[in-house]
Amino acid sequence: MLQLPRVLLGALVLASAAQSVLLAEVSVDFKKEIQPVLQQHCVKCHGKGGKVKGKLDLLEIQSVEELAADPDRLETILGVLEDGEMPPEDEPALPTALRESLAEKLEALLAQSLRSGKGLARTPIRRMNRFQYNNAVKDLFQLKVEVYPLPERMMRDRNGYFRPETGKMPDKVTVSSRPLGKSGLIEPRLAGVAPFPQDLRAEHGYDNQGDHLSLSPFLMENFLTLSRSILHSSNFGPGTCGIWKSFFDPPREGGSTEEVLGERLRPFLTKAFRRPVEADVLSRYTRHAAGLMRGGMDYTDAIKQVATAALASPRFLYLYERASKDGSPDRVDAYELASRLSFFLWGSLPDEALLEAAASGKLAEPDTLRSHVERMLKDPKLKRFCDSFPTQWLQLDRIISSIPDVKKYPDFYYAPPNYRTTMDMMMEPLLLFETILIEDRPILDFIDSDYSYRSARLARWYDPQKSSQGKLGGPVSLNFQRVPVEDRRQGGVIPSAAVLTMTSGPEETKPITRGAWVAGVIFNDPPEPPPADVPTLPKADPATLKKLTIRERFAAHRESPDCAGCHVKLDPLGFALENYDPVGRWRDTYENGLQVDASGTLLRKHEFDDVAAFKDALLAEKDRFTRALAAHLLAYALGREVNAADSPALDGIAHAAIQDNYSLRTLIHEVVRSDPFHAKHLQQ
Repeated sequence: MLQLPRVLLGALVLASAAQSVLLAEVSVDFKKEIQPVLQQHCVKCHGKGGKVKGKLDLLEIQSVEELAADPDRLETILGVLEDGEMPPEDEPALPTALRESLAEKLEALLAQSLRSGKGLARTPIRRMNRFQYNNAVKDLFQLKVEVYPLPERMMRDRNGYFRPETGKMPDKVTVSSRPLGKSGLIEPRLAGVAPFPQDLRAEHGYDNQGDHLSLSPFLMENFLTLSRSILHSSNFGPGTCGIWKSFFDPPREGGSTEEVLGERLRPFLTKAFRRPVEADVLSRYTRHAAGLMRGGMDYTDAIKQVATAALASPRFLYLYERASKDGSPDRVDAYELASRLSFFLWGSLPDEALLEAAASGKLAEPDTLRSHVERMLKDPKLKRFCDSFPTQWLQLDRIISSIPDVKKYPDFYYAPPNYRTTMDMMMEPLLLFETILIEDRPILDFIDSDYSYRSARLARWYDPQKSSQGKLGGPVSLNFQRVPVEDRRQGGVIPSAAVLTMTSGPEETKPITRGAWVAGVIFNDPPEPPPADVPTLPKADPATLKKLTIRERFAAHRESPDCAGCHVKLDPLGFALENYDPVGRWRDTYENGLQVDASGTLLRKHEFDDVAAFKDALLAEKDRFTRALAAHLLAYALGREVNAADSPALDGIAHAAIQDNYSLRTLIHEVVRSDPFHAKHLQQ
């Protein structure tokens, strides 16, 4: 996901008309005011002698027009300038007055570039992913069972605790996990229906991104086979299908066949295709069913054939918007807005209430839109958002492949054939997310919370000296209880055992991996992949291990010019967590007896010496975190990467949430209100 550094575009682009005119009149002399600074402080690493760090060649830019032509590049330059990341620490710093003057001119250029329409993100045409397809089929037929297994749903509600309409999470919950636990509690599902392959999460992104959701001829054929297996499943019938009586049961005698078919197919196809079905399309489906019946097929089988065709139709499979007449950026229509909203929060089709609001033309009205978002946030289907977004935002899928060394950490495993404590670990940040969302708590709880949910096994894991209450549980289902967190070494997602374990190796921690996780998840600033020729950290011999800390072993990497830039950024984030071992337990010293050094400086301005002070440093940058989380939510909502053109909207989204006590629900409301959520700029 493209990083959007903190800029002041909200004030610049969303300013009054008079301010915009003044901004447009800012004169920038590239040869005198910008190029000399780049030549003196930047091109050494970005263009000179063929050296191009970060894929940024500043020698290619020879004019203001060329500089403003790429808003994403311009925003990146502005971001590292404002954050003090460049020039690097080993180079002379820019004088404050020069830095501020240059930043002001670049901000003006960026605002002008965005107002001209450069860099507008394309609205991707994308098919449903596997999770969305399952939800859409369930809602379309009002199924009382699952369509097929969904291991991507990493936490299952086993005691009906998820009741968002109450505004309160219960103190005790029972959960399970199919990918990590025993499959003893698989939900009832349609017999004989196999899913298509899982859509993987995009790197630094989500599994609903349009550029990752292709539809090959093989997969298209797979969808046709899948739709047939759904409608012809042995337990697809009156007991599992909520619309059976009104749709599949033969109509009473009387009335023409095509007339009855049309009356039944119209609402069905409208819901399936997420807008009123066109007369010619309805006629084709109706005539097809009538023809099958004239050929001797009974009504129920004929309507199943038609429903099979609907499920395999691009109108059902694809999420797309219609092009404007002149191809210019346009607003989504009411039905497109309903689909964006329903797939964002429910991962599925719009319900009748959304379609009715779209039909009335009132859905886009601010009060109406807000009331529908509130309604959706209180609906049980919100669990689908909680099953999808936080798992991917926090990258918790990585924990499935975490295998700590069984000899070094034997208590990590239990019950044949070696179930792992990761099942308990993974639930903690997911339950924290649900609590913040349902109870409308501030998102700062993700950084440092004074409460958490713990199973008996997880409570003992964090504090081996403390006797746990109740059975340890697992591997089928786990009982979690809400507990106060008084030790600031715990609380929030960063020091959770799940995150710390999945960002470690089997035998030792990986500070750079941990730092990259913090950079990408908390600040939406993932690092570039390391150069191909950078060697891995060599495995030290036992004699050396007794003399060095991990920080000292990384010294050689930090001294390499090709690695120093990233290490300056990632080392403070990763080594801040060095007091946690590879399975997330606290340690003051390494196995060799040397003291752990968790000190560092965040963003070159916030010094810390332990994890509590690190949390304070992160909270000092809480507005930056708010904007980063807004970018994650917007990317997930739109199924695409965010870019510089989204910056004004992100500034507005973050500002509204900050003013409302950093509310997660306000972030969601503002994402839905934002210009990118209502705009479309279609690929030609």
